Amino acid sequence: MALTKNERRLRIKSRIRKVVFGTEERPRLAVYRSNKEIYAQVVDDVTGKTLAAASSRDKDIASAKGTKSEIAALVGKAVAERSIKAGINTISFDRGGYQYHGRVKSLAEGAREGGLKF
Repeated sequence: MALTKNERRLRIKSRIRKVVFGTEERPRLAVYRSNKEIYAQVVDDVTGKTLAAASSRDKDIASAKGTKSEIAALVGKAVAERSIKAGINTISFDRGGYQYHGRVKSLAEGAREGGLKF
């Protein structure tokens, strides 16, 4: 039987997570994309803690007007700003099983503009 869209994404996500692992020196930038919103968090997988996070539901970002891709770029800049404030400059990018295209790509480019290296 064919896989559903979500099952397929979860299989891809597990393949990615075998390789991408967040350490204290180089944490993982995890992306979750729903139909309306987009979320990003910087995670240290060794301790299992979130070091910085941003989403399109944050008050300053939610009030912004624009397309979903433009808002995703704002989320990327916000998570970059918060992680640099926490002392993090380099990260591993975890696209969460989504294609590196559209909103996920604009979030990554926004994080790069914000000063993160990956």
